[in-house]
Amino acid sequence: MAAAEVGDDVLGDDPSVVALQEYTADLLGKEAAVFVPSGSMANQIAVRLHCQPGDEFLCEAGCHIYNYEQGGYAQLSGVAAKTIEGTHGRISIEQLAHKVNPDNEHLLRTAMITLENTHNRGGGTVQPLECVKAICTWAKENGLARHLDGARLFNAVAASGIEASEWSSAFDTVCICYSKGLGAPVGSAIAGTREMMKRARRIRKLLGGGMRQVGIIAAGALYAIKENRLRLTEDHANASLLASAIDRCSQLSLVVAPESNIVIFEINAEFSPAAFCEQLAEFGVYGLPFGPKCVRLVTHRDVDRSQTEAACEAIERVAEKL
Repeated sequence: MAAAEVGDDVLGDDPSVVALQEYTADLLGKEAAVFVPSGSMANQIAVRLHCQPGDEFLCEAGCHIYNYEQGGYAQLSGVAAKTIEGTHGRISIEQLAHKVNPDNEHLLRTAMITLENTHNRGGGTVQPLECVKAICTWAKENGLARHLDGARLFNAVAASGIEASEWSSAFDTVCICYSKGLGAPVGSAIAGTREMMKRARRIRKLLGGGMRQVGIIAAGALYAIKENRLRLTEDHANASLLASAIDRCSQLSLVVAPESNIVIFEINAEFSPAAFCEQLAEFGVYGLPFGPKCVRLVTHRDVDRSQTEAACEAIERVAEKL
């Protein structure tokens, strides 16, 4: 990062950003990509690309774009969301029947569907490829744009062995995050056709995402996506180790068996997740209260196997006090 060659990305001539965008687009099987500060911005760009004010989009009820972006689709673009309750973040094509509004002046125009893979609130679940393709085929037949929130897409790749370009192929736009499991300090991208990405750059500027000598962080992102993809299976193995420790605790129960690097468990006692996390922190283990009964743990490249084993011991010691 310190040695990164830089230019002015607002003018499109930062060589480190150009290299990152080209590498990302090629990896995802898309014509072009645009570097953005965050996954939230990437998702909001996608909403504005595919929807007009007064439109709606379909999404799973627990997804990031609906729960963790301040309703940006409504605040920034005048768009509504129609949610579908999934199972650990997964929806089936059968649930989509009658979800597209008819062409009626009283109703919102249904314009887009978005899927999240892997699914954060679902516990890092991987959306099955056959289901993803069936949903996207249905959406195309019904005139809907398709957007993939792939903030953790490379975890899905590592868990399934299916290439990112295959996961992305049925979507008009795809966003990825360099700063999740890949380990970069900051940054995300949105990818699609060249024409869409030309529009995406305009929207990025509108949202305050036009950056100047940003090659210093693009270099970190490029290193992360080139060098850290293949090691994600280590994080998944460590997540399974945590899950085994949780299974050994009678007062704790897994919400879903981990498929990637996210572990969510429920506390089966009159003990708050915040209090549980406070006690874990005394052992140097940092979890996140995740609703009224749950805690979320995430494995990543800065936590090795020995540290994971220490975390397992800490979980069991705290659980013994419940």
